[in-house]
Amino acid sequence: MIEIKPQKINNCEIAVPGSKSYTHRILIAAALSDGICTIHNGLKSEDTLLTLSALQQMGILIDVTDDRFVVHGTKGAFKPCMDPIYLGNSGTSMRLLTAVTSLGKGGYTLTGTQRMGERPIQDLLDGLSQIGVKARSVNDNGCPPIEIKGDNVPGGSVDLKCGVSSQFLSALLLIAPCTKKGIEINVTEGPVSRPYVDMTVDVMEEFGVEVHRDGYDRFRIPGGQTYQAGSYVVEPDCSQAGYFWAAAAISGAKIKVKGTTINTRQGDVRFAEVFEKMGCKIIYEKDGIAVSGRPLSAITADMADMPDMVPTLAVVASFAKGTTVIKNVAHLKAKESDRLGSVVQELSKIGIKASCSHTGMMITGGTPHGSEIDTYGDHRMAMSFALVGLKVPGIIIRDETCVEKSFPNFWDVFQGLYQ
Repeated sequence: MIEIKPQKINNCEIAVPGSKSYTHRILIAAALSDGICTIHNGLKSEDTLLTLSALQQMGILIDVTDDRFVVHGTKGAFKPCMDPIYLGNSGTSMRLLTAVTSLGKGGYTLTGTQRMGERPIQDLLDGLSQIGVKARSVNDNGCPPIEIKGDNVPGGSVDLKCGVSSQFLSALLLIAPCTKKGIEINVTEGPVSRPYVDMTVDVMEEFGVEVHRDGYDRFRIPGGQTYQAGSYVVEPDCSQAGYFWAAAAISGAKIKVKGTTINTRQGDVRFAEVFEKMGCKIIYEKDGIAVSGRPLSAITADMADMPDMVPTLAVVASFAKGTTVIKNVAHLKAKESDRLGSVVQELSKIGIKASCSHTGMMITGGTPHGSEIDTYGDHRMAMSFALVGLKVPGIIIRDETCVEKSFPNFWDVFQGLYQ
């Protein structure tokens, strides 16, 4: 555990690592490419390294150095895997690779932690079955472990539910160019977290793949395409930037996250605008986006497209005047933890009145006090509640190493707020 001790926060600049979401997608696209891909600024975290090691287990040669990944693409020619592929509690790895392994040869088993065994994936399995893929939940409960029979995927038309996760859609999009006939996807529910779909399409197009879309309802990707090898750069992670913009909102300081830009597909860049609605000031500079803290007022926020930022917003709302309402985030129950119930539980420990429904949360600002915070093995719980300690003595974060899932040097960067 780690205790956060309040100190004066000065105006400062912070650097965050490369985007986790982009790193997953670019690693997979590179593995599907027709040659050697160099990936700069890729995130080395627990989750992304699970995707990387899974690709290696499937026969992809990947050289890892201090500042880059070098991926030797095989155009989707993956080797059989006799041993199960372990993916921890990385939902992105599990969902994207469930589809990707269908391009290989022979049987694949994807498994993970106990919590992973509770996270739904049946809608993706149903989608895969519509294009000729044999994939099933080992325990017949619609959750991992998953067994996939790899073969030449014919492709075809899919009616896909994406009300639980947009990653089901991203998974099918990524494999579509490698199928014989291509894939036409009709989204019948959702998708939630729409910016992540944009990020997937962005990566595909950057790798030279043709994608046709009608908003978020219909997608058509011709088959027989090839991801093109080359050099690719992962931009800074706006989800991680959000913690430091939140630190500005709580502390009143001006904090800039270097390298962030409004010209990104990452939906979480709009989190700065949420703080602007609460009373803060946003400054768009050439080398990054800064938030300058001001007295905070409660807001009503639709966070359907920024679900990862909900715990952070809930913490900031604890310091705001009035009651903040967070809407349209039912899918948070299926994350690394039940992020609705977990956040409410921990807010109550620090003396903040909060409640949740099936689809959202209400937080009434007050005067937080110290407490030990349970993280539920969830990196975003640890990083979000650490922010309380910027103003409140006695905040202790249990299992602080869970941040390694997405931001291994978070605590070092966090300490940079005091320098």
